[in-house]
Amino acid sequence: MAASAPGFIYLASQSPRRRQLLAQIGVRHELLLPSALEDAEALEAERADELPADYVERVTRAKLHAARARLRRSGLPDAPILCADTTVALGRRILGKPRDVADAIATLTLLAGQTHRVITAVAVASGGREKLAVSASHVHFAAMPARVIEAYVASGEPFGKAGAYAIQSAVAAWIERIDGSYSGIMGLPLFETAALLRWAGVSRGAGA
Repeated sequence: MAASAPGFIYLASQSPRRRQLLAQIGVRHELLLPSALEDAEALEAERADELPADYVERVTRAKLHAARARLRRSGLPDAPILCADTTVALGRRILGKPRDVADAIATLTLLAGQTHRVITAVAVASGGREKLAVSASHVHFAAMPARVIEAYVASGEPFGKAGAYAIQSAVAAWIERIDGSYSGIMGLPLFETAALLRWAGVSRGAGA
């Protein structure tokens, strides 16, 4: 356990879903976001022949290291930092955030009628130490007509999301089954996150 038990953590993520999930388990948090001088998108660049699980772990560690440096520069009070990254994989293929409408349609067309993996890595830094956990889930989409995919893309929901969808959105009507962590598919696996926060000595709500 960490030597102290801070009453809040820093969340180094712009995802409103991760904020919602932390609030769900009673974790007080403040945002610790990249400045305009940081190239946060570069951290998510893929490498040739990198497996999806290796990719998501590498990106999460890189985000955590960048956030630790950001906190040191900021002069803000010390507290644990939490980072996470989610990727969608079909076999060995990584399906990242869609670049445009055509890419979003192509991604969802690939996923329709198939089972894919959603891998989320979450990492916490506390007192000079770091710890990472990974949640992997399987999601099966029913076959989706082209008109359904096109309407979903037109809603704008796929953009900024790995795999071009959010499980808590309207597309859930086409998800036949999942095997794994619903919160992990949303972007922050709560079981693994709670275990990391206990390791960091962070007081929280249920199960503290």
